[in-house]
Amino acid sequence: MRKKRKSYNPNNISTWFEEDRPREKLLLKGKSALSDAELIAILIGSGTFEMSAVDVGKRIMGSVGNNINALAKLNVPDLTQIKGIGDAKAITIVAAIELGRRRSDILTNKKRKINGSQSVYLEMRQYLLDKANEEFWILLLNRGNYVMKALQVSVGGVSGTVADVKMIFKLAIENLASSLILVHNHPSGQLIPSHADKLLTLQIKEAGQLLDLPILDHMIFTDDGFYSFLDDGEL
Repeated sequence: MRKKRKSYNPNNISTWFEEDRPREKLLLKGKSALSDAELIAILIGSGTFEMSAVDVGKRIMGSVGNNINALAKLNVPDLTQIKGIGDAKAITIVAAIELGRRRSDILTNKKRKINGSQSVYLEMRQYLLDKANEEFWILLLNRGNYVMKALQVSVGGVSGTVADVKMIFKLAIENLASSLILVHNHPSGQLIPSHADKLLTLQIKEAGQLLDLPILDHMIFTDDGFYSFLDDGEL
């Protein structure tokens, strides 16, 4: 007797034609063939009574304008506001995005030389990309302008953070840095330095001159670009 073919239910992934199921599609056509929603469907594993996992994935992507960078800014509470997403699924999505970020920002053990503002921006992406709050960091360099380490100085709100000048130079001296670069992010994407930014830069620059720890640049970091005080003649 001929085996009866399983009926097709568009809301049940297990009854999809094989090449259309996300997992099978990945195996048959490769990961690049899957949409963002299908990749999310694989992560969350199941949908709801009314929606398939892919439908939930589409809803998630629709909530951020189908923008992966915007999705990366969401935290667990944000994701659980979306129908079909509980804590476990939200945690899985956040963890997957963080792994992707870490993979893309893996740096080799080879010492990295800072030779301009673009290299500062690339160095700091691993620390400041997708951050919702403003943070202040210092990039410590040796005499050859090679990166020693990046250190977080403070974390603030969405529109500002406080940088303690004494803490900045304490960290630089303890790590035997020869020079340093100041970096803080603007989650708003605003690339114009505020009056407070300019005053702080001048204050730290003058302190660095007294301590023989020159400030080579102060960068305002955003996900889409940067402002360099040095490049703009402000330092």
